[in-house]
Amino acid sequence: MKERKPAFIFDLDGTLVDSVYQHVLAWHEALEKSGIVLSVWRIHRKIGMSGGLFTQALLRETNREMDDALLARLQDLHAEAYRRRTREIRPLPGARSLLAYLTELEVPWAIATSGRLESAKPTLDLLDLPEGIPVVTRDLVSHAKPDPDLFLEAARRLKVDDSEAVVLGDSVWDLMAARRARMLGVGLLSGGYGKEELERAGAYRVYEDPEDLLRHLDEVGVRVPPRS
Repeated sequence: MKERKPAFIFDLDGTLVDSVYQHVLAWHEALEKSGIVLSVWRIHRKIGMSGGLFTQALLRETNREMDDALLARLQDLHAEAYRRRTREIRPLPGARSLLAYLTELEVPWAIATSGRLESAKPTLDLLDLPEGIPVVTRDLVSHAKPDPDLFLEAARRLKVDDSEAVVLGDSVWDLMAARRARMLGVGLLSGGYGKEELERAGAYRVYEDPEDLLRHLDEVGVRVPPRS
């Protein structure tokens, strides 16, 4: 029988690249420029949702009117503030090695992010992606996390059944979307959420970062050849 391999679908920010706090600070700056005061920790709790849902959730916490003009202004201000911080961003430990090893083992994988291509491209470039790797951004689906559209589209592009896909993410929104897509979810602590939170959201296993996951690939269904 042909060996059945899992297909991995990775989130981007906080999962493969160390960019969560740049997003948090960019949103904080955008809100302050719009006269909205909100604690940084409250912003962090919403990172991982789609930008539209994210701004609506933040404005709900501040009891502000959610008109289209303000939402669009916040999105634009965040994009500009984040763009100025991209030079600070680095791949998370083990990210490039993990992706290269999966490619070597011929394990299919893709990236699915709630960010739009314009903001995601600089961080994607840090990962030296092989040609032909599917990348699904917010621009390509009707709804982003916590809806399952991003992960379902990634599985479609990988040409695998949804039940064979494993979602790897750092936020509860990743894992909620994975459950709604009927995919196995694996959590990473590198985005700032705690182990218990990720497990309650549906994580089958939780690892520190990509480097830690690389050491435990056999626990998530990858057959690792014995070392000679």
